[in-house]
Amino acid sequence: MGILRIYINSFKGLSKEAWMLAVVMLINRSGSMVLPFLGVYMTDHLHFGLKESGIVLSFFGIGSVVGSWLGGYITDRIGEFRVQWASLFLSAPLFAVIPFFTTLQGLAAIIFVQSVISESFRPANSVAITKYAAPENLTRAFSLNRMAINLGFSIGPALGGILAAVSYNFLFAVNALGALAAGIVYVRFFRKRSILFRKKERARKEAIKDAGELHERSAYRDTPFVVYSVFCGIFALCFFQFFNTLPLFYRDEAGLNQTSIGYILGYSGFVIVVMEMLLVNLAEKKLTPATTLLVGALGTAVSYAMLIAGHSVWLIVLSITVLSLAEILVLPFMSAITAMRSGKGNKGSYMGLNGMAVSISFIITPFLGTRVASDYGFNTLWAGTGIILLVVAVALYICVNRITPRDARPEH
Repeated sequence: MGILRIYINSFKGLSKEAWMLAVVMLINRSGSMVLPFLGVYMTDHLHFGLKESGIVLSFFGIGSVVGSWLGGYITDRIGEFRVQWASLFLSAPLFAVIPFFTTLQGLAAIIFVQSVISESFRPANSVAITKYAAPENLTRAFSLNRMAINLGFSIGPALGGILAAVSYNFLFAVNALGALAAGIVYVRFFRKRSILFRKKERARKEAIKDAGELHERSAYRDTPFVVYSVFCGIFALCFFQFFNTLPLFYRDEAGLNQTSIGYILGYSGFVIVVMEMLLVNLAEKKLTPATTLLVGALGTAVSYAMLIAGHSVWLIVLSITVLSLAEILVLPFMSAITAMRSGKGNKGSYMGLNGMAVSISFIITPFLGTRVASDYGFNTLWAGTGIILLVVAVALYICVNRITPRDARPEH
């Protein structure tokens, strides 16, 4: 009963707005089924080669970087509400028209535009979380949002597989409907709240102006934070092999079929959905933010290094379990630390910069990971990944201790 009570308490204290942001994210991500099947769509339906498919996927990664910067930049100027509804409502028609672009150049262009629009949602959404969550609940609010993302990604690909078996056109149509539905729910719930908040924000800015206070610094001129974001990006380069080289290892080295790989990846999402709020709640009470990131990054290093020992099913399951728990200790705290470092008027640029650092991994990781595995073998890849993550763990610990308040200590 003690553990159950702690688990239930980990969800308490979160605002209605934080829950609704998670619901919007769940609706949106449940409809996000194009990306997992985009490579299959290009090779199976459009008859692209692997090289051409890789080019298109790279444009998605480039769009993610641009979208993270653009979303953060615009959020600080027009507000997170407008950026989020614009992103959701513009994403819907863009998903719907993708099937009409069948050439390499055309598909790369529309995927780039769609990625810029959809990924601009992320920094604005992060700013909304900081706006509607109490400071003491900030990390748990980010965790709730991530839990919705993982649950949505569990639902989306499963539904996408069913739709793709019938027609790829259904895949794009339902993705468009998912973005549209998320946009409608978001606007209906947050429109009046946003108007009231904008009035308060205008009054705050007028007070600052009258008092002659200086403008808040840009995230890009905050050197300690820039260094922190660089190491977040290096962590992402290692971690996000989960989406590309790790499934290849399961197939080529462990001899698992697509169904088994799907079960393992789905199990990872299940672990995160079940454990995230509980583990984050415990980490907030027992550890400092710096120590939490240190433990999480070290756990990620261990999870990949374990694969050097072999590729039996039990070892793979143990490795993915450690990786999932380590992810919980890193990603939501990265966002919360970014929010703590920013001011009231520059949260978008801070979220955008940190998001850009992470998004770059979507461009580099697929090529770098597969190249190392192909030329030197998976064991070299996992060993190198583990060593890099050991360095990153220590670097993040030092960086976070520099950029977070000294009173960010666990409650005993």
